[in-house]
Amino acid sequence: MSAQEQQRSRGYSVPTGRPYALKELQANVGALGDRVTDLYDGAHPAEYDGIADALYVAFQTAAALAPAKSYTGCPEHPNGALDPEAPDGWGRCLLCNNRRRLGQRLQGGRAATAAPGEQRRLGYPVPDGPYTLDMLRRYLRTIDEQRFHLTIGSPDQDFVRIADDLHRAFIVARELSRPRNASGCSEHPGAPIDPDAPPGEACIFCAGRKRRAQRSAQTPEMLPRIRRGERRQLQRRFERPPG
Repeated sequence: MSAQEQQRSRGYSVPTGRPYALKELQANVGALGDRVTDLYDGAHPAEYDGIADALYVAFQTAAALAPAKSYTGCPEHPNGALDPEAPDGWGRCLLCNNRRRLGQRLQGGRAATAAPGEQRRLGYPVPDGPYTLDMLRRYLRTIDEQRFHLTIGSPDQDFVRIADDLHRAFIVARELSRPRNASGCSEHPGAPIDPDAPPGEACIFCAGRKRRAQRSAQTPEMLPRIRRGERRQLQRRFERPPG
């Protein structure tokens, strides 16, 4: 009898805590759909705060249901540094990729170019912008379909997939919850608008900095120098009262 058949004959053992975590995940994801339905294009960023928080909680639950994440996907360095420019067909482990690059240089070959693709932060995918409400709704529809098929005995890959999609949706909701750049300032995107500033300089922080710089650049008025032994003649603002 093979090892796989022996494992089947022993029966399937449910991981500890999976039923409760799965019930919590399905409840959290189910409640998110109604909250996103009420949103509209141009909604205030504060309306996305609660959704981003709920998505992060659901993501943490799904990540705990999935097997331990290997950030690099490398069996030798599972928690090593990530290669930001990993060539196509290579892994994400920076140590192994540097070793491959060194071997190519010694053999006179050229290193492959970096593969375009989705950025991964701490082993989880980060979608490319621009981030929109329609993108958030698409991710949530995919997540909602996945949760209907999740059971206690679902394979680990199903939990990995829904954890990745929840992380994508969380990134989109988090970016939508950031203050809008109403002032047009790249340094202070959420700054209040100065109503007295000229066009193109509406950021109240930058306008205040500019005014302070203009005041400090002005030459201060110096009082005339008094020679030794002389007294400065001061003009009284008020007459001295009679004695």
